[in-house]
Amino acid sequence: MASIQLANWEVGYHQQKDEEPIFFPAIVPGAVQLDAAKHLGLPDYNIGENVKQYRWMEDQWWTYRVRFSRPEIAPGQELWLISLGIDYHFEIFINGDMIHHQEGMFTPIHVNISDCLTDENELLIRIAPAPKFTDGPDHRIQANQTVKPPVSYGWDWHPRLIPLGIWDETFLEIRDVTWLEDFNFKYQLSDDLQSVAFDLKALGNNLVGAVFDFTVKDHEGKVVFSEEGVLNEDPVLKGSISEVKLWWPHDQGMPYLYQAELLVNERKVLKKIGFRKVELVMNLGSWEEPSEFPKSRSVAPATFRINNRAIFAKGTNWVNPDIFYGTITNNHYDQLIDLAVEANFNILRVWGGAIVNKKYFYEKCDEAGLLIWQDFILACNPYEGSSHYLKILEQEAISIIKNLRNHACLALWCGGNELFNDWSGMDDQSAALRLLNHLCYEFSPEIPFIATSPLMGMGHGHYVFRDMDNGREVMKLMNEAKNTAYPEFGMPGPSDVDVLKEIIPETELFPPQPGASWEQHHAFNAWVGDTWLCLNMLQEYFGEFKTLEELVEKGQMLQGIGYQYIYEEARRQKPYCSMALNWCYNEPWPTSANNSIIQHNGKPKPAYQAVKNACRPTLISARFDKFVWHSGELISLDIWLLNDKPMSVNPGQLTITVGAEEILSWNYPAVEPLKNMAGPIARCIIPEVEKPSLIPVKLDTGLLSNSYLLLVKPAVRNEGDLKGLNV
Repeated sequence: MASIQLANWEVGYHQQKDEEPIFFPAIVPGAVQLDAAKHLGLPDYNIGENVKQYRWMEDQWWTYRVRFSRPEIAPGQELWLISLGIDYHFEIFINGDMIHHQEGMFTPIHVNISDCLTDENELLIRIAPAPKFTDGPDHRIQANQTVKPPVSYGWDWHPRLIPLGIWDETFLEIRDVTWLEDFNFKYQLSDDLQSVAFDLKALGNNLVGAVFDFTVKDHEGKVVFSEEGVLNEDPVLKGSISEVKLWWPHDQGMPYLYQAELLVNERKVLKKIGFRKVELVMNLGSWEEPSEFPKSRSVAPATFRINNRAIFAKGTNWVNPDIFYGTITNNHYDQLIDLAVEANFNILRVWGGAIVNKKYFYEKCDEAGLLIWQDFILACNPYEGSSHYLKILEQEAISIIKNLRNHACLALWCGGNELFNDWSGMDDQSAALRLLNHLCYEFSPEIPFIATSPLMGMGHGHYVFRDMDNGREVMKLMNEAKNTAYPEFGMPGPSDVDVLKEIIPETELFPPQPGASWEQHHAFNAWVGDTWLCLNMLQEYFGEFKTLEELVEKGQMLQGIGYQYIYEEARRQKPYCSMALNWCYNEPWPTSANNSIIQHNGKPKPAYQAVKNACRPTLISARFDKFVWHSGELISLDIWLLNDKPMSVNPGQLTITVGAEEILSWNYPAVEPLKNMAGPIARCIIPEVEKPSLIPVKLDTGLLSNSYLLLVKPAVRNEGDLKGLNV
C-alpha cells in the first residue's frame, strides 16, 4: 500500500468564515502564523517585542488548499485522507463538499475520499479562529472550555501566541478494503514476573475473516511467539510467553523491548513492547497520617513501584520544545531525551498546560528507559464541565489514551496541573476529572491515575532561590519541608550571553530594565516579585554588575546551587519522599531568564551539570542551613550517603574540607540497595574573609564525591557593618 505526500500547500486568512482568502505558500506540518509571517515579511517573533505583531492572527479564519490528481487505484482499494493532527476547530472539503468536521487537535483524521474524486481534485481545510472563553480576562482562562494547550494564551515563560494549523503529518493513503490500522496489545504479568499472558485485538476495516500472522521477537530477533489464523467476529488473539525479560527504567536495569508484528493481507503493523508492572503506592510512613482522630484521608500515594521495586523518581517537567508544534522534529526529541538520560533522570512529566507529544517522543522514551507521567490538557483553570466541553474532552482523551497505552514508558495518567487550588477551584467531584478517571480505567486500567498535581502531601514550589516574603533561602526552605513528592520546584537563571544578544536589541541589552524586550522574554514581572531574573537579589548577593557577562555568570551559578540542593535534599528525605521533578526542563522559545535547565537552542545551562551531578544514582551529600554566611559563624554539615541503585555501595573513606581546612574524615560502611545512610555531622567555624568570597565545601571520596559553594562575607562586628550585607 502506498502513502502519497501532498505537495504545494497554500494557506490564506479571512475575517469572515465564508470569505475567499488570498492564498500564499504554506509548509505542512507547520503553523499558519509562520506561513503568514513569511508572506507578509513580519520580523522574527523571537526577537525583542516582535511577538506582539502576531497577535491578530489568532482571530482570523484560515483555509489551507492543495490540489492533486486522482491516483491509480486498483479494484478492491480505496483512497483515504490521513491527518495526525489539525489545530483546532476545522472543516475539510473535497471539491467543494464537506467530508469531515472536528473540534480537537489530538484525534487523528481517517476519511475515505474514494467517492469524492474527479480527475483533478482540490482539498480545502478551513480552520476557525482560536477558541476563547469570552467572560474572563485576556489570559489562560480563555482556554477553560477547550482541549487546547492553555500555555499558548500566555504564561510566565511563554508569550501570548496561539498556534493554529496542520501540526502533524497529513497525506493520502491507498488502502485495501480490508485494512489493518493498528492493534491493541494488552498483557498481564504473572505474580512472579516470569511469564506474561496477553490479548491482541486487531483494529481496522473489514477484518473479520481476514488471515493473520502474528509474531513476537525478542531483542535479538528470536521468535518467542508465533500464531497464524483467521480473525473472527471479535478479532482477539490470546497467547502467553514464558521466561520474559522485563522493561526497566534505565537506572534500574535494561529497558528491554520485544517486537510484535501483526500481518493482515500483506499489511504489517509493528510495535515495540516492554513488559513491566507499574504501580503508584503509599509512601513509607504515610499511612500514619493523620495521627489523631478523626481518622480520615491520608496523603496521596506518590511512590512508583516498578516490577515490585519501589524507586525514587528523579526527573523534570517537560514542555513542548517549540511554540509551534508543527515544527518539532525527531531531532528535537532525540537531543532533549538523550540529555535527560545523561542527566540521570528516570522520569519526565509531560505537563498538562502544553501538548501531548508526537508519536516518536514516546517511542524514543521506550528505548531510552524513561518513565512518562502524562498529564491531560488541563492546567490552572476552572474547567467547568459544560456538556460541549465534556464531549470534546472525552473524544480527545480516548484518542490520547489509545495512542499511548501500549508504550512501555507510560507510568502515570494525570488529570492536569494544579486543579485543586483556589485559582482552579476543582475537586474530586468535578465532572472533567471524574470523566478522565473513568476513561483511563476503561481503556488503560493497568496504568495508575491521579486527578491532579499536587495532591495532599505533595509540594509544588518553591520557584526562587530566596523566599520573597521572609527571606529564607532554598536550603532552609527545603530542610523544613516534608512532602511525599516534589513534582514541581524551580530555580531561575538567565540564558547565555549569546542568546540574550540574539533576542534583546543592543540598545536594551545592558543594564537589564523592566519593560520592553527583557520583560517580554520573562526577566521582569513574569510571575511574582522580581522574577525571573531576580536582579535585586543577585545584586544584594554580589553587588552591582559592571557587565552582562558577570550578571549571567552569577545568575546561572546561583541557579545551579539552588537546583543541586533541592534534588539532594528531596533524596535525603527518602523513603517518606519518593520524587523530585524540577520546573522546568526545556523552553518553547528563547527566554531572557527562566527556570529551565535547557535553553531553546538545545544548549544546557550550567545548572544542567549541577542537576546531573545531584541525580547520580549514588553520591555523598550534605545538609546545611543557608548559602550566605559570615566569618566566625558555626556551620553544621549533616552527611548522607544516597543510594538509588538496586545494588549495594561498597565501603569507602570520606574527607570533608571547608575552604582549605580539613574538618572530618569518615570511614563509611557498605550501603544496602536503594537505601540511604545518615553519616556524621561535621562542624567548623566559617573562615575569615576580608571581602565577600565564594568558599568551597568538598566531600572527597572518589566517584561519589560532591562539592558546594558558600558565599562568605566579613564578620558583622557593629551595626555599621550591616550596610550592604545580606544577613
